[in-house]
Amino acid sequence: MKIPSAKSISRRKLLGAGLATALMARGGSGAALADNTAPFRAHVELTRRRVLDQHAIPVHGYKITNTFPHDRTSYTEGLVMVDGAIIEGTGLYGQSRLLHWDPASGRQLNEIALQRDLFGEGIAVLDGVIHQLTYIENVRFTYDLKSFARTGQGRCEAQGWGMTQDGSSLITSNGSSAISFRNPTSFEIVKTIYVSDETGPVGFLNELEYANGVLYANVWQTEFIVQIDPATGRVIGWINLAGLNPEPQVLVYPLVLNGIAYDDRSGRLLVTGKCWPHLYEIEVLPA
Repeated sequence: MKIPSAKSISRRKLLGAGLATALMARGGSGAALADNTAPFRAHVELTRRRVLDQHAIPVHGYKITNTFPHDRTSYTEGLVMVDGAIIEGTGLYGQSRLLHWDPASGRQLNEIALQRDLFGEGIAVLDGVIHQLTYIENVRFTYDLKSFARTGQGRCEAQGWGMTQDGSSLITSNGSSAISFRNPTSFEIVKTIYVSDETGPVGFLNELEYANGVLYANVWQTEFIVQIDPATGRVIGWINLAGLNPEPQVLVYPLVLNGIAYDDRSGRLLVTGKCWPHLYEIEVLPA
């Protein structure tokens, strides 16, 4: 694995033991735990050629329509926009937080720090409740959206990666090709889909967003967002975000693209990366 040195990113305090532990846990493909391991073992690496050299599935470009400040100490794991403000879940042991902030100014509105032995992961907001996963601790939390007060704690049987919601179910990823739809109260799995394109399963699915009947997922360690039919798991489109990384010589693995939110006012996506200096509003261009 390629681990950035503290000198190369000038953030020794940010990286430290939290990132080193995360890399050891998440460094190889075997780290992801599928609900059914067969589709994950069949996963074919997602290369640029696999996406760009095919013609069956549209590949979309993008146009940056706005740029907002983003906290460079935020190792982004979950991203949601609610009423024009951002709710963000961040990772790393000893540094995981749940944040509420204004994208126009970058001003922080609320913050809750997780205990130091928990690695924060995906988040979702449904019916006034914020849901937050942790990575390998099998712990999840709920918070009141208005007060930001923690209201509950439960268990999750799988690794926590990404999470979103479709209005009735919580939708989670675990680093494989499996996407699980869950009862928001009990967190029990209602159904699971397996994401695949014409080549085979698409694994390493990380941060999730659901908008207008389409499920979006960051593919971990790539510059692609995959568009998924939530009914079948079939890939219906790719978004190629090549060139978005503002500091490609500095923001190297694991400081990769991760974080998708939908702005229902503009109909556009907001995207960022782990410890990136900017949050970008983008227009997805026709293929």
